[in-house]
Order: sequence, then structure tokens, then C-alpha cells
Amino acid sequence: MDLTAAQRDRAVGAVIGMATGDALGAGYEFQPPNPPDRIAMIGGGIGTFEPGEWTDDTTMAIPILEALARGDDLLDPAVQDWVAEQWVDWAGSPKDIGVTIGSVLGCAGDPVRAVDLSAAARAMYVAGHRAAGNGSLMRTTPIVLGFLDDPQALTAAARAYSDITHGDPVAAEACVLWNHAQRHAVVHAEFDMTVGLSHLPSERQEVWRDHIRVAESGVPRDFRAHNGWVVAALQAAWSAIRGADDSGPEHFEMALRSAVAGGNDADTVAAIAGGLLGARWGVSAIPLKWRRLLHGAPGSRTGQQLVQYSVAAVTGHRWPEMFNEGVRPGPPPVRHPYDEHVWLGDIFALQSLPVEVDAVVSLCRIGTQQGPNGIEAEDHIQVWLLDDPDPRANPHLDLVVRQTVDLIADLRRAGKVVYLHCVQAHSRTPFIAAMYGAHVTGAAPGDVLPQVLAVLPGSSPNAGFLAYMHALSRGMRENSQPTRVSRIDSFHPDRDARSSPASGEP
Repeated sequence: MDLTAAQRDRAVGAVIGMATGDALGAGYEFQPPNPPDRIAMIGGGIGTFEPGEWTDDTTMAIPILEALARGDDLLDPAVQDWVAEQWVDWAGSPKDIGVTIGSVLGCAGDPVRAVDLSAAARAMYVAGHRAAGNGSLMRTTPIVLGFLDDPQALTAAARAYSDITHGDPVAAEACVLWNHAQRHAVVHAEFDMTVGLSHLPSERQEVWRDHIRVAESGVPRDFRAHNGWVVAALQAAWSAIRGADDSGPEHFEMALRSAVAGGNDADTVAAIAGGLLGARWGVSAIPLKWRRLLHGAPGSRTGQQLVQYSVAAVTGHRWPEMFNEGVRPGPPPVRHPYDEHVWLGDIFALQSLPVEVDAVVSLCRIGTQQGPNGIEAEDHIQVWLLDDPDPRANPHLDLVVRQTVDLIADLRRAGKVVYLHCVQAHSRTPFIAAMYGAHVTGAAPGDVLPQVLAVLPGSSPNAGFLAYMHALSRGMRENSQPTRVSRIDSFHPDRDARSSPASGEP
């Protein structure tokens, strides 16, 4: 399926949303309900996780995502065997693992075959063991990336990967429903929990319709006592999504906090909710304060690697080692005119940064061999911002700007010296630099921009970015009171401005 920029944003958001919810909830697993506004990336929990570290929920999803990133067909039995083998290897020494999953994976033979594990899972279910836990629903999100253009195959894959460890068909039905809701969100940018009902057996459709109705009339803590059960976990996640104001992309954070706040199996409920919230709002809506901390077990994959796998899964193109081919290096980095501890420049300077720089904010894609040397992973933040004047390419531009400016300010308050860059320091860098300058001075962005352009000669934000800044500046002047960029949600720039053809990502 040939995705638009916004659809690609949402497809990647599904995976990063899942991992973010998982990591956010890790510190609250099996805890009583909490106020949503107190939820933070605290780490801890039963696996003594680091802040931002995801749990078994995301760990089990990653082999599925990696297979898709390679271009594998998830319905191929050999691919299912490979995924099952990765799960069995991981199960040897996990920080946390569900009872059902641990029991089934313990039955693995040599070689590991998915069909054998499925048979073991089915036998446990037939023997009366509880087999409708939420462990297959928690990891199902990546499957949707492989079948955005094929609903029937999506149904088959959702069932197949659930069946490997969960013999109860109810678990597979939940995966089918959630994957179809995610597919609909990625393709159409809207929530619809009933869109997958037609893919269930006719006698099961009304049962699930009732489950959905119950969820929509409740809140996550209503399902706390039994949210290890797949039905209650789905209901808790859906109630969190439906119960928060979904009029804008801030819905992602509000609903995810609510999902975690319900308590008990908080990480799994939030991983499930995050996978659908991200599919609706995109990776650009996920708070940078959470994304910068996102990672797996120490020494393993980072959140940015999940972005790379997800992009490869939906585009069919492997994430390259370098993103600057055919582009000439520009002048060396320069200091921000309003903050000498913020440097501005291009992608080439990442390999030779000023010695005092200890944090990097990248406004463009970074190749796998292109990252800055000596910078801690959580201090290199990659922002999802396309250099495109068409507002459809950056559907949450004001949120992205607000979060990026606040992030730079937070890094500075922590004593960090920041390098802010895009590919050529031509459009995105002066745009965000001007917005940060407005934050520092309290002036209108349009009044700050000339000083930024003076230190970046030849640069110019694209017409969409300029329209955004001009609309914000007009709003501030009409109010006759300087208003800091951290409060730009009060203004709504003209998103219908059209100008020159999109330059897109280089």
C-alpha cells in the first residue's frame, strides 16, 4: 500500500505508541489505581525496569516487526517458526513473562516450530487451563503494518500469531478486533472499534459488540480486577481511549495516562491502548519527553530502532546508513543568536560537533551510521518533522513545535549544550530556532526570525512553516501581550495555506 506522509506517521505511531504505553505502565504494574496526572516514566515495577524501558509486551512484538522490516510474509510457516524461535530464546531469561506464555514456550522442541507450540497451547485450553490471557493482544500491533491493504490476510495473521501461545479462540478474536481497529485508524485517521466485527464468526459478533458497549460506558479502573483477561484488558484500553477528549492529538497523552492509571496489569493495558492511539494520531503526537527515554533492556534496541523497523515494514525500503547522499556540507555550526549554548547546523557536523555539545535535537532522519559520537541515547532526540509546506504532511505541527521547543528548554535547564540541526540547516533548523528564540525572548517568532537567518545565511523556512509563524505572530500582536511559544496552543495558524511544491524529506 502506497501511504501518504500522514499515514506513514500513523503506521509508525502504532508501534511506538505500543512501546511507549508499555514503558509508561511498567512502574505501575499490579499497583492500585492512580490519578492520571501523576503518571510518569518512573521505571521500577516487578521487573525493576529502567525509566523508559519496555517490558515483555514490546519485547515479544519486536520479532514480528523485524520480520516485516526484512520483507517477510507473516503467513509463511517458516517465518512463524522464526518468530517462535526468538520467543523461546528470550524466554530463557526474561525480566517478566506471563504464566500462559511461559508454559507454552516451555514445551518447545528442537527445532522450534510454531505449529507445535500452537498444538501445545490448544491442548492446555482443552484440558481446562485458563488460556484467554492478554499476552497475545499485547504484542499484536506490528502485524497490522504488514496487511494495511489486505483485511482478510490481516485476520488470518492476527489469529495465527495469537494461536502460537494462546489456545482459547477468545484471545485470537480480541487480536482480530484490535488489529482491524488499528488498520482503520492508520488508513482513515479515525477510531472505530466495531470495524473488525465482520471478521469474527457470526455467533461471536454480538458477544463482542456487548463487550465494546460495556467498555464505552466505563473507565479503566472498572476492569482492573480482571484486566489480565484479554476481554477486560481490551475493555480497559478502549474505555481509556473513549473516555478522554479526542478532539486533538493531545488525546494520545491523556488517554494513555488514563490507561495506566487504572492499575493492576497497567503496562499491558497501556501497551494495547498505545498501539491504537498511535495508529490514530501518529508518532508525531507521542510526547518527546517519553520518546527520548524509550528503550529495551540495557544494551538492546532503542526506540529509534523501532521507528526504523516500522518505516521499513510499511515502505519496503531498509533504513539507510546515510541520509545525506548528493547533499553538500554547509558552513560549520553557529551559535543561536539568543542562546549561545544552542548550536545550529547541518547533518554533516554530527561527526565533529563542538566539544561542549552534549545533547542533539535532530529535525531530520539520521542514518544508522550517522549518529553523533559520545552522546547518550536519551540526549539524542529525533523529531518527526517533514520539510514540506503542505500542512497535511505535518498534521500536528503546532504540537510538534511546542514539544520540540519545550524539549530544548528542558535540556538547557538541565545544563545541556544543545546542537539543533536538520539536513542542510536550510528550512527546519531556522524554523525551530526562531520558535525557540521566541520562547527565550517572549517576542513574536516573526520578529526573531531575521536574527536567526542572519547567522544561517541562505536559509529560509518553507512556506508552510512561514505561514505558521506569521499566523502566530499576528495572534500575539492582536493580543498586544507577548506570549511565549510554550503557550502557542492558544493560536491556530492557517493550515490551508498553499505555496510552492513540497520539497519533502531529502
